[in-house]
Amino acid sequence: MKREQFRELLRQFVKKGIRMKYRNSFLGIIWSLFEPLLSILVYVMVFGTLFHHRDMTFALYVSCGRLLYAFFSEGTQSANSSIRSNAEILRKVYVPQYLYPLSEILWHYVIFLVSLVVLIPFYIAAGRTLNLKILWVLPALVLLLILTTGVGLILSCCNVFFRDVEYIWRVLLMLIMYSSAIFYYPERILQSSLAFLLNLNPVYGVIALFRCGIFGTEVTAWMLIFTTVVSIISLMTGIILYHKFQRRFVLYV
Repeated sequence: MKREQFRELLRQFVKKGIRMKYRNSFLGIIWSLFEPLLSILVYVMVFGTLFHHRDMTFALYVSCGRLLYAFFSEGTQSANSSIRSNAEILRKVYVPQYLYPLSEILWHYVIFLVSLVVLIPFYIAAGRTLNLKILWVLPALVLLLILTTGVGLILSCCNVFFRDVEYIWRVLLMLIMYSSAIFYYPERILQSSLAFLLNLNPVYGVIALFRCGIFGTEVTAWMLIFTTVVSIISLMTGIILYHKFQRRFVLYV
């Protein structure tokens, strides 16, 4: 197959993923707006009451964290099981194996980009005004895709040989969620001995960078450099693993 055929096949996989997600759904892709909106409102009501944050700024803050983390979580989990779930096709037809996890991540990314529309009413209600710092949102979205793709490739490769990876990752995702400052302000933790939980979490770095663009705050060098380096390393590691082991996948799935 030529490179153009690979791209077309990847495009078809992405379209298929989106169609399958909303098959037999009355609302269709519109649900990608309602579902995060409803979950954000629950987060705001519960944690806003718990931490005494009742303003729209907190709602916007939670929205940013929830949307970005949800994509990372859903994208990596889908990529994790993508090779095994396509085992029958893999045994019968030659397709570059990396297309399976990559397509899973990309169709989740398309839906994630659509769901960002949810931020607009919160942004307006919080009284935010646009400035040049909003451009930090763009590198944050790029880094999120790179990080998710890298982690997804690593997980999908490991899951072929070690089935427990799928269950271990679910537990790790819970730890990542609580150390990503999705529904709480991180200042108190960053000033404590537990600061490493946030500083060494690239998902928190991406979310924090995105929030800097939304709220117009300053970007710290550590946040940008560390998140960029970890994202690139994860992607390169995933590519290397596939280059080395993908020919053996058919023997284990």
